[in-house]
Amino acid sequence: MGGARFEPVRAVRAYERVVEQIEEAIESGALTPGQRLPSERELMVQLSVGRSTVREALRVLQARGLVRSRPGDPNGAEVLPFSPAALHKSMTTLARVEELSLGELVQFRMVLDSAAILLAARLRTDEQLAGMAEAVAAMRAAAGTGTDSESGSGPGTGWGVVDTEAFGRADVAFHDAVVAASGNKLIQICTDVVRQIVLRQIAARIDAADDRQALMRRSIRHHEEVIAAIRAGDGPLAAQLSRKAMYDYYAPYVAESETSALRALLE
Repeated sequence: MGGARFEPVRAVRAYERVVEQIEEAIESGALTPGQRLPSERELMVQLSVGRSTVREALRVLQARGLVRSRPGDPNGAEVLPFSPAALHKSMTTLARVEELSLGELVQFRMVLDSAAILLAARLRTDEQLAGMAEAVAAMRAAAGTGTDSESGSGPGTGWGVVDTEAFGRADVAFHDAVVAASGNKLIQICTDVVRQIVLRQIAARIDAADDRQALMRRSIRHHEEVIAAIRAGDGPLAAQLSRKAMYDYYAPYVAESETSALRALLE
C-alpha cells in the first residue's frame, strides 16, 4: 500500500519542551546575552508546569552554557553570551553519545586539518610560520634528536632521552599554530575536540607500540614537509601532505572496513 510513511511518536518530557522554547528564543534573538529569564515562579505560570520541571530545564540549559541559573533567584536565569567552551563541550558530548567510530573521527580530522592548512598557506604571517617551526623544533628536542631529517644526518644524529609527553605537547602546539593562522575559530574548536577524542581512543596502543621512535621521526619529517609547503604558499600540496601523514599515522588503528573511506581523501 502506497502513501505516506510514519515513524513512531517519541514521548517528550515537559522539561524538554521548556528547553526547546527557551533555546528557540535565544537563537532567534528574542533573548539576548545579559537578559534575564522570568523568575521560576513566573515561568511556572507562563508554561503551566511545576517547579521541578522548570528547574530541570534550567539545569539542562546551564549545562549547555546558554544560561547562568541559581535556584530561587528572584531575578531569573541570565542569558550568557556565546562561548567557544560551550560549543567544545557540546561537540564532545555529541561525539561520545553518537558513538562515532574511530574511522569517522579520523576522516573528519583529515578534512578539518586540510581546510585549516589551505587557509594558513594563504593567510599566515611570518610570526605564525615561526611558531610552527618552533613547535617542530620542540618535537625534535622531545624525541631526543637534533637532526632535521629522517635520514639522521647532521648534528645531533642519534636518539637521546625521549620525552613522549613533551613530544605530544609540541605536536599539539604545531596544529594549534596552523589553525590559528587559518583565522577560523570554528575550525579551531572542532579540531581540538576531534583531536582529543581520537588521541584518547588510541593513546594506550601508541604507548605500547614498539616503534614509537620511528613514529616520532616520521611525524617530524611530515611536519617539516607541511611547513615547507605553507612557507611556499602551496596550500593544496600542504593539505595533501597533511592528509597523507594522518592516514599513515592513524590507519593502523582504524578498522580495515573503514580504511577505504580514509583513502578516498588521498585521491
